[in-house]
Amino acid sequence: MLDKTSASSIGIGFQALRSNPLRTLLSTLGIIMGVAALVSVLSLGDGMQRYARDQIERTTDLHSISLTPSLFRTVDGQRFPRSDVVQLGAEQTEELAALTEGKAIVTLLLQGQALVTTRSDTTPRAAQVLGTLANVSEELPGPVESGRFFTEDEVRRDAAVVVLSAALAVRLSGDERPEGLIGDTVWFQGNPRLVIGVLGPEMGEPRSLAFMPIGTARVALPPALVGRPLTAVIKAHLVEDVQPIRASVEGWLAREFGPAWKERVTVATNESRVTQAQQGMLLFKLFMGALTGISLLVGGIGIMNVLLASVIERTREIGIRKASGARHQHILLQFLSESVTISVAGSMLGVLLGVGAAYGVTAIMRRETSAQIYAGLSVGTLLIAIGASVLVGLTFGLYPALRAARLSPVDAIHRE
Repeated sequence: MLDKTSASSIGIGFQALRSNPLRTLLSTLGIIMGVAALVSVLSLGDGMQRYARDQIERTTDLHSISLTPSLFRTVDGQRFPRSDVVQLGAEQTEELAALTEGKAIVTLLLQGQALVTTRSDTTPRAAQVLGTLANVSEELPGPVESGRFFTEDEVRRDAAVVVLSAALAVRLSGDERPEGLIGDTVWFQGNPRLVIGVLGPEMGEPRSLAFMPIGTARVALPPALVGRPLTAVIKAHLVEDVQPIRASVEGWLAREFGPAWKERVTVATNESRVTQAQQGMLLFKLFMGALTGISLLVGGIGIMNVLLASVIERTREIGIRKASGARHQHILLQFLSESVTISVAGSMLGVLLGVGAAYGVTAIMRRETSAQIYAGLSVGTLLIAIGASVLVGLTFGLYPALRAARLSPVDAIHRE
């Protein structure tokens, strides 16, 4: 609890701020601009990072870990077909999903090239057929723009349905209205498939993709000389989780298939590119932090200059207070309260200005480009901004406060 003199010191500090409104406004302005810069830069940084993550997830396989059973074994430098090929199925998928603790999506994949024809055009088109589970709908290269994706029930029933990428639908329809294929039948290697969905345009180079239930895809693909084993694909939600998940998966493989599991299953990730992505995001955060730190530093220097000028102007007042019984800590508290008040008031106004600036800038970016970037305002950003401003106020207000508290009462009273 504050004693009466301490409370009086804080009150005198507030009164000093009110008696010099122009000086208070100028010193507060530095904090306002600093906090506004901090909030806007952090919000823009969060939004750009979210956009970058989304693009990385949609256009690359950095998040993916694939488990591919080996079809061959090498003996004396010669390859021989395996008789004990690992079979990955629903049971293994459930175990892997439990292993990731909700940090990734686990699905099965069967892929290959097939020739596609339509009722009106018998000219074959090449397509990459992807047999998978229904949960892959969350990680498609583009949203389902027309129709729908197949369901788990259709996967269990091996329903003869297919979802086409926008590029393949355009090639098969022959015009720019691929949604017209919905409800139509197309043939993969002579096997009919009902088109139930068409994806929207994807970022990057368009690909001719056809998504089907796994059992349906087996029939739609031409026979393979060495067979087509199912591949388990684990797609992490965050790129930072790829390496920890891989370590857990390798431990699971060792328990399931013994010490020689590396000879039977290949675990593939783009580790070097994952590391590069992580370093890039870290550098981006550090760069943004440096920029905002400079802004707040400027605001803090403004507070210190104003308070130093105030100490010089109020030297006689300080001497009288000390001669009347005010102790060292009371003078210190008086000037620190002024500094913190300026910082808190400036941070509140700065937050509002920074939020407005961040949303305004992202609106301009969306209007001028096709990038769907939105400001990423969070509670953490607000707490960081307010906490940083208070810390700056205390740090840069400490020297003027100490200088005022150390004045000799006799010298202060006699100083003009």
